[in-house]
Amino acid sequence: MYGRGYRSGGLGFGPPATPPIVKQLLIANGVVFFAQLLFAQTGFTQIFAVQPASVWQGGYLWQPFTYMWLHSPSHWAHILMNLFVLWMFGSPLAMAWGARRFLRYYLICGVGAGLLIASWPYLAVALGIAPVTALFYSTLGASGAVYGLLLAYSLTWPDRTIMLIFPPVAFRAIWLIPILFLFTFLMDPTGRVSHVGHLGGVLVGWIYLRRRGAAGKLFTWNQLKHRWRRYRMRQKLRAVRYEDFEARRKRQDRNDRTLH
Repeated sequence: MYGRGYRSGGLGFGPPATPPIVKQLLIANGVVFFAQLLFAQTGFTQIFAVQPASVWQGGYLWQPFTYMWLHSPSHWAHILMNLFVLWMFGSPLAMAWGARRFLRYYLICGVGAGLLIASWPYLAVALGIAPVTALFYSTLGASGAVYGLLLAYSLTWPDRTIMLIFPPVAFRAIWLIPILFLFTFLMDPTGRVSHVGHLGGVLVGWIYLRRRGAAGKLFTWNQLKHRWRRYRMRQKLRAVRYEDFEARRKRQDRNDRTLH
């Protein structure tokens, strides 16, 4: 991902600096990940990942906090992606907010998402939209906290341009969360991704920012519609300009053939 606005030259890859608090979080996640690999046969991951039945029936109340430091040992892409996003989008926030405020927000989003992960299956089972076995699914990863950071970034710098490497698509930061949710749903046909965790991090982050009046004026439905109309107008303008360019090029080609 690229972000416009970090450097005076326009596009740039990554933040200009990595604050100490972000480095410490990266190191902490890495250390825990290697501990998971080292103690893979001891049930280390199962004890500290969040499982609804273990939390509310087994008394494992630490799990909504500890799960966010764990990642799947069999899928390195899981931790690499979370740490990359933490570095890319968390660094600007930490520089703007300061270490204490940044860490508090990160933990609140992660723990809040963990509590929702532990609680939602009970409601889903009661409503008959999930089997009882859902109470025994384990969830791990920093995605809830990371999605909270993405929300804060998109609300703090809503007009900053984000450029995906693959696919090569550019969009405003305010659309970051909706686009990521769409990509996640499309790329997760097996349902292995915890959408509740992602949504939980965004929801808790939004409530926190709303109560503090942080990150400027939060978007409303009318603002989203306005931005969508602006986007559509820009697309139409680009199309008109392209048609004009093609018409001029064809006229020039005809003139060149006539001269020869």
